[in-house]
Amino acid sequence: MSARVGVVTFPGSLDDGDAARAVRIAGAEPVRLWHDDPALHGVDAVVLPGGFSYGDYLRCGAIARFAPVMGSIVDAARGGLPVLGICNGFQILCEAHLLPGALTRNQHLHFRNRDQVLRIEAVGTAWTNAFQPGQEVLIPVKNGEGCYVADPATLDRLEAEGRVVARYVGGNPNGSQRDIAAITNEAGNVVGIMPHPEHAVEALTGPSLDGLGFFTSVLKHLVGAPA
Repeated sequence: MSARVGVVTFPGSLDDGDAARAVRIAGAEPVRLWHDDPALHGVDAVVLPGGFSYGDYLRCGAIARFAPVMGSIVDAARGGLPVLGICNGFQILCEAHLLPGALTRNQHLHFRNRDQVLRIEAVGTAWTNAFQPGQEVLIPVKNGEGCYVADPATLDRLEAEGRVVARYVGGNPNGSQRDIAAITNEAGNVVGIMPHPEHAVEALTGPSLDGLGFFTSVLKHLVGAPA
């Protein structure tokens, strides 16, 4: 029986279909979750996709953080449910206080869309165990508010605890502090990433297949997780 991975749709989500497709290609069953329904329908993991939840009219992810489904996801994540937040999903995870820091306007004040090299730094998470430490991957980035910021003490703690999951290589597309592209929580089950691994899972449409590892990682994690 294949793992069931929930993909949340908020009003304004753009990449929920892409995320569901990536889940399917990885070998799991995607389960569509609706923002206004608190039920998680027995999923084994959750993806918060990219887009502009609720139009980002207040602050990216600030309204989505209060969606009924997020109350259930926050509780489940604190209990160990693997959760991946991509782009707007990363912003939502920070707004929901599942991850520290915040995503702010790109320093150059321009939307940035390009294929981006990342270096994977933490492979002990539920979403990165398929990679090797220091492995470089190529996946697209597309954001206008992707600059990761946190106070110095938080940044130092993330570094010391090995919670910086990935860094930008060959140029920082948004000015994120310490070139941070992805981080994880203390338990390693929640990961937020600004670039889009779901857009690098097929040779036809992606710059590589490197993004697939994020989705196969969670399946490997679930197989090894205690029942």
